[in-house]
Formats: sequence, structure tokens, C-alpha cells
Amino acid sequence: MHIGEIKTAKPNITLIEFDAHGITETRFDNIEASREHRPTREKMWLNVYGLHDPAVMAEIGRRFKLHPLVQEDILNTLQRPKSDEYADYLFIVARCFDFDTETRSLTSDQVSIVLGHNFVLTFQERATGAFEAVRERLRAETGAMKTHGTDYLAYALLDTLVDRYFVMLDNLADMAEELQDEALNRPNPSLLAEINRVKHEALLLRRAVWPLREILNLLARADNGFFTADTRLYLRDIYDHTVHVLESLESVRDLLADLLDIYLSSVSNRLNTEVRILTVLTTLFMPATLIAGIFGMNFQTMPLLDEHDGFWIALATMLGAATVMAAAFWRRNWLRTK
Repeated sequence: MHIGEIKTAKPNITLIEFDAHGITETRFDNIEASREHRPTREKMWLNVYGLHDPAVMAEIGRRFKLHPLVQEDILNTLQRPKSDEYADYLFIVARCFDFDTETRSLTSDQVSIVLGHNFVLTFQERATGAFEAVRERLRAETGAMKTHGTDYLAYALLDTLVDRYFVMLDNLADMAEELQDEALNRPNPSLLAEINRVKHEALLLRRAVWPLREILNLLARADNGFFTADTRLYLRDIYDHTVHVLESLESVRDLLADLLDIYLSSVSNRLNTEVRILTVLTTLFMPATLIAGIFGMNFQTMPLLDEHDGFWIALATMLGAATVMAAAFWRRNWLRTK
């Protein structure tokens, strides 16, 4: 049973057979067509887009003798990255990330890889183009990938996924820097929601890279017969890349965590500035209020009540007092917002 989001209307199955003499590419529109196909070369790479049809998975499982638990894990697209070793093949689950330029967010897809002694099976939720560079390397006339075993192909697929993590990391870093500038200059309530969203995406990327690092470390050290000694050296290189991604990702997460403090400090500073301005304005009008209150008392005999220019004298006194206080506030930098 398929568990997860359906991202492809119809499953797409492609087969690449290769050896030192060349490659052969075949596309199957249905299960019946695949049953009539006979291998023409030594090694093969079968790729499937769309995992919501259990009949396709059952047919592939029968042809390649996949354990029912493996088929179940492939159809469950909410799996955590992991690696399981069986007698005739190695099963690896990883995550493929892409950056949506319109929503400026990360999208994640599950990628399942089955490595056998002469075949590689890959299962993806949708066509992302992540492995197109690997296909081009196989198609190249002078490419050396055709002469290597299927373990090198599996390495190339994992290396492609890890390289995409660096792209996602750069996008997260750019968004974090933009949020930092906005937090310093234009803090607003919507900024807080955006910071939390980017933090959540950074956490999703970390949840994918952290277990994959442990998987690569295990595969690079284990002599289980699926990866040759030469290929395990390349796996160590991917392991170093994942460590680099995690270290850089921690820096981005620290920056995002600091952004919350910067946002709260900016909002608090802005509030203090506004309250200070309102306090100064209120203080400037206090002498005028006092003078108006004194002259508004109900006494028959008061200074300046009988004066012809008493009203203007009172206004001049109010303005003079406000001017003197404003000058004093200005010298103390109480009227400046920055």
C-alpha cells in the first residue's frame, strides 16, 4: 500500500543497460511490455517515477526477488534515510531536495536505491531531473562509468544527492541573510513567521543529512561485497561532503536562532523609541497645560486677566517653555531615533 503524497499521475519506468561497449535505453509503458523484454547487456539501471501503483512494485519485486519489507519501505515515502543489507542486494533510502523559486521553500522527495551485483534499481516519487547528469555520463562515448560496476553507479547517484544538499544549503543561507537584514531594518509580525518557516526547512534538511552521514560511514568501512575497495574510497569522499553540509547547516541554524533575538531586540528598541518620542511630546505640552490650567481657575483677580495682550503673553510663555525643553532634550539626544 502506498503511503504518502501522489506526485506523478502515471508511473514511468525506464531501463538503461550498459557495459564497456555501450548502452541501451528502453522505456516501458506498461507491465506487460516489461515482461517481454530480455536483457541485452551485462549491467542494468532500472528507474521508476511514481510509487502509487502497487502492481508495478509487485512486478519489479518478483523479477528482482525483493523482500516484501523492502517493497513496503519503497511504497512508504515517509521513511527515514536508512540502509538495509540483504543476501543478494543492498537497500538504501535517501531524500532528494529541490528549491521552489516561487514559494522560496524546499521540497523533499524520497529516493530508494537497490544495489545488486549487476543491477541498480532507483525509485522516485516524481521526475526531478536529479539523476540526469549521471545518465549523460553513461551516454558519453568517452565516459568511464560504463566500464565500472554497478557499485560505482550507486556511488554516483548518492554523490548527486549530496551535491544537491549544497545547493539547498546555499539557498537557506541566502534566505537567512535576507531575513537578518529585514530584522535589523524593518521588523514586522510577518517576519517572525518567515523565520520559523526557514528554521523548519533547515531542520528537515538536517534530518535527511544526519542519518545519511552515518549510512555512508558504514558503507565506506564495511566490506560486504556490494562496494569494491576502490568505490569505498569514493564513498569516504561523500561522507566528508555530508560532514561539511552538517557543519555549514549548523551555522545557518545558529544564525536563524540569533534572528529571533535580533527580531525581539529590534521590536523592543523600536517600541522604546516610540515611547520615548511620545513621552517627550507629552513633556513638551505639560507647561502649556499647567499655564492653561492656572489661567482657567475661577478667580476674579488674577495677573494678566485685565491686560490687553494677556492672551498672547500666555501663549508666548507656553511656546518659550516648550522651546527651552525641546532644546534641552535635543542636546541630550532624546529626540533622535538613531
